[in-house]
Amino acid sequence: MARQNYIFTSESVSEGHPDKVCDRISDAILDAFLTEEPNARVACETFATSGMVVIGGEVGLSNQERLKDYMGRIGQIARDCIKDIGYEQEKFHWNTCHVLNFLHEQSAHIAQGVDKDGAGDQGIMFGYAVDETPELMPAPIQYAHAILRRLAEVRKSGAEPTLRPDAKSQLSVRYEGGKPVEVTSIVLSTQHEREDQDSAAIRAIVEPYIREVLPSGWITDKTEWWVNPTGTFVIGGPDGDAGLTGRKIIVDTYGGAAPHGGGAFSGKDPTKVDRSAAYAARYLAKNVVAAGMAKRCTLQLSYAIGVAKPLSIYVDTHGTGEVDETAIEKAVAQVMDLTPRGIREHLDLNKPIYQRTAAYGHFGRAPDADGGFSWEKTDLIDALKKAV
Repeated sequence: MARQNYIFTSESVSEGHPDKVCDRISDAILDAFLTEEPNARVACETFATSGMVVIGGEVGLSNQERLKDYMGRIGQIARDCIKDIGYEQEKFHWNTCHVLNFLHEQSAHIAQGVDKDGAGDQGIMFGYAVDETPELMPAPIQYAHAILRRLAEVRKSGAEPTLRPDAKSQLSVRYEGGKPVEVTSIVLSTQHEREDQDSAAIRAIVEPYIREVLPSGWITDKTEWWVNPTGTFVIGGPDGDAGLTGRKIIVDTYGGAAPHGGGAFSGKDPTKVDRSAAYAARYLAKNVVAAGMAKRCTLQLSYAIGVAKPLSIYVDTHGTGEVDETAIEKAVAQVMDLTPRGIREHLDLNKPIYQRTAAYGHFGRAPDADGGFSWEKTDLIDALKKAV
């Protein structure tokens, strides 16, 4: 029997966090290539530090000679990302930082397996859904994201001009009877403009927005607040701490409430099952819960490089299932083609829809009209019910 009464903690980081700056640039470059060629193969990594951004990785196009034509655009793409995030610091400014580009063509040995509709690599991917929030996401990570997203909105709108891009949030949520009922502690560290702004001053700015975002009654007299607990936080972003693509995989997924296969998402085109199969696993787990087959569902897929069909499908409903788990495993294989090509076509992933995923989580977001976050749809409910 799963525990019913406990405290669970998850963290989020803002779009201005050094690692998220890198994720954003990598995904923006991916989107640029997919805009030109929907079947482009991209594996883009970014490193950022004080005054410098370094980009590397592999790109596969139908005509590799065209790759040279795009190279001159890479630096501007990176600068546009940094500008939109809001960095105009002396030692990390969108207009003055150095951008070094080391992208090159994709290895023919990797391409040969993908060209046969196989997976781009071996690996395991997990999807998860739980009925404790409307988005069928774990509450701690969902609301940790929501806090930072709201603070970014008021920073960019000019409503809170002293806030700066780099920030972290962390929520500890108490569960009673298996349901979230109370926030026991709130940790928020946010970069700010002035040296004379202490913790109390920053709390006065951010507290109304945090209260606005969290469900009514979750903040109590017992809730502990830790806002900028070390004091001054003026130097932030890559100037304060180096960043790298793919280092926030738990922030990107379920905040530690579910297993993670280990693969990062950003900068990878959808032939890479690290990304596309993780999206498919979330899609299926969410539809299982939305269909009322379980209150909680973990779904695992596994792949081998160059092999199209998944090697295994595993479902765990954690004792909450209304349907046998073996029946769910068979049903998900019936309602969706889980080959890499099948996933890309079903979720329409060969589109420039990835830059928007780079901050505030890849899951628990509303599907966009242009196909973004298609894996958050709950359009398999009837098919799953019929299959079981």
